[in-house]
Amino acid sequence: MIYLDHNATTPIHPKVFDAMVPYLKEHFGNASSYYRVARDARAAIDKARKKTAESIGAKPGEIVFTSSGTESDNLAIRGAAHALRKKGNHIITSSIEHHAVLNTCKDLENEGFHITFVPVDSNGLIDPGDIRKRITSKTILLSIMLANNETGVIQPVNDIGTIAREKGIIFHTDAVQAVGKIPVQADKISADLLSFSGHKLYGPKGVGALYIKKETPIIPILTGGHHEHNLRAGTENTAAVVGFAEAVSIAVNSLEEKSTHMAALRDRLEKRVMETIDDIKINGLYAPRVPNTSSIRFSSIDGESILLHLDLNDICASSGSACTTGSPEPSHVLSAMGLTLMDAQGTVRFSTGNENKEDEIDRTVEALIEITRKLRKISSTYRF
Repeated sequence: MIYLDHNATTPIHPKVFDAMVPYLKEHFGNASSYYRVARDARAAIDKARKKTAESIGAKPGEIVFTSSGTESDNLAIRGAAHALRKKGNHIITSSIEHHAVLNTCKDLENEGFHITFVPVDSNGLIDPGDIRKRITSKTILLSIMLANNETGVIQPVNDIGTIAREKGIIFHTDAVQAVGKIPVQADKISADLLSFSGHKLYGPKGVGALYIKKETPIIPILTGGHHEHNLRAGTENTAAVVGFAEAVSIAVNSLEEKSTHMAALRDRLEKRVMETIDDIKINGLYAPRVPNTSSIRFSSIDGESILLHLDLNDICASSGSACTTGSPEPSHVLSAMGLTLMDAQGTVRFSTGNENKEDEIDRTVEALIEITRKLRKISSTYRF
């Protein structure tokens, strides 16, 4: 199998797995209890919190463990919006956010919040000046992703964070597709809230984290016990938390080496595809991108057909976000970038990972050459 869908999920790192095993077996205690096996679990969570915080330039007290990037986004947006409701009801986000942000904001509209969805240009980039123009006296929250999950395009969050700070507005960034791929230091991008997830960086599924800058107004969305600084009720998943912290630490400490490797493979893929297959374009090519992501549109071919043929060749890729697989609608990200319905539906996302090799890229390109030739022969819209 050639696995080129690391933006959907990653295999668990062997060291992460090894770190988790003791907390699935002998150290099984509830971290909120008082006896030794429970204290062992509490100590492991405290250590994991410290390790996670150090990896993104935060303090341990600013890290809240969650079940996923989606929960982190929800806690950030709902928690801040409701905490600041008396101050205003206006939230600004973008038209290309992950559905964990988009649908949360749309749901808040039903509660009386006003949401502004700022557009992007043809490269998938947000204009910070556009955000500045849309801020009103009732604006309480900005939520702009750091890197897009479909195109890999990196947004100018430093500039956006500066605007938010100048205006006294809370700034949240969804960094799920950025942490472990590019340097992410929460204090350097003026973020008050930052979401990230374990399974995107060789950690376990079912665990994520939210960075909450000290004194940021936020209220819990899950109520119950006094877990996670009273912001996320529920018994902590000790093994997953330990694995998450280990995965983040490994990813950050090997960032330069792994990013260089993934970028070289991504560039090799794009170069060879452009040289050997006619009528293709790279979405977001002229924007800054994370090193592993390539969104390629194939003229006059349905992307789902390409994916099915790739699967027959034991090659895994994606048409976009794994969270929208099965939806008949075209990608909202590509539509926001101005792509036609046909171009959006003819797009395939490849996302490289640590374990990929050059020969896998070459084999993928050879498969794509044959697949596109076959599919264009039966296309009613393609002209040779």
